[in-house]
Amino acid sequence: MDAAVTAAPNPAPATPPDGATAPADAPSGGGRPRRTPGSAEQRRRARRENLAGYLFMSPWITGFLLLTAGPMVASLYFAFTDYNLFDAPQWIGFGNFTEMFGDPRWRTSVEVTSWYVVIGTPLKLAAALGVALLLNQSRRGQGFYRAAFYAPSLVGASVSIAIVWRALFSDGAAIDRGQQFLGMEAGGWIGDPDRIIYSLVALTVWQFGAPMVIFLAGLKQVPRELYEAAEVDGAGPLRRFWSITLPMISPVLFFNVLLETIHSFQIFGSAYIIGSQGNACGPADGTLVYTCYLYIQGFENSRMGLASAMAWMLLLAVALVTAFLFWSQRRWVHYEEGAR
Repeated sequence: MDAAVTAAPNPAPATPPDGATAPADAPSGGGRPRRTPGSAEQRRRARRENLAGYLFMSPWITGFLLLTAGPMVASLYFAFTDYNLFDAPQWIGFGNFTEMFGDPRWRTSVEVTSWYVVIGTPLKLAAALGVALLLNQSRRGQGFYRAAFYAPSLVGASVSIAIVWRALFSDGAAIDRGQQFLGMEAGGWIGDPDRIIYSLVALTVWQFGAPMVIFLAGLKQVPRELYEAAEVDGAGPLRRFWSITLPMISPVLFFNVLLETIHSFQIFGSAYIIGSQGNACGPADGTLVYTCYLYIQGFENSRMGLASAMAWMLLLAVALVTAFLFWSQRRWVHYEEGAR
């Protein structure tokens, strides 16, 4: 009788209990899990690279902590104290803010600064865009014209230019003689409280080179096919500018508006120098911009606590204006699909 030979079945692999999963790098025969080759070396290399990065960043981090973050925290504390730079600060709570809001000269500085921002910034951007449109056309000597129009932005903020500007707009100077030649009323702008602010506006408009370069870069990115198609449809220059140029460069326009608005709030040097004729910041506070009055309170009157409170109010105002501009960009700034 033939014997029946049956093969013993292979044992079933062990399965982990419910809710447990076997480690992915565990060996099939059990034992300690295998480590991925080179993983420890890769982690050491990553730590070395991070250490090198932080080492190169350490000068900037140190400068930020010591020269920016540290003074900001200190000024926030001083804003609630009576501090004169010589004696220890004394906590007075919101006393500086109460005094500031009740000060007529503080309100005057807010009005002068607001007037300067509202008038000077649009005129500067309009001049920058107009010259950029001219320079965007192909012509001989284009590089020279770009450099010539950009040069005032490099030297316009210097003390020497502010002194020259004060001389130009003084009584009997070149601007005054030009007014007399045209039959206008004589008298320098520097000594007139109502007209001295316009000399500051003229100076900031003269420094349109930086936004002009940014506008010119944006104009170079506008496709020529759009203008050709608009010409075929019969659109004139004004229509092409309004319907093609402005929408296509609206991100660049938003950037310039934001940057120049912040810069206008920070004006100090030219206002202090042009208006300093026996009275800091202009006759009858004609050029009493916000930063000028902050300087007077902090360094001339030794009211550093009050000056710190004014500085934080300026920071809050700039932050609110910036937030408004970012909120409003949804209505007039046009981005390419996926560019935001």
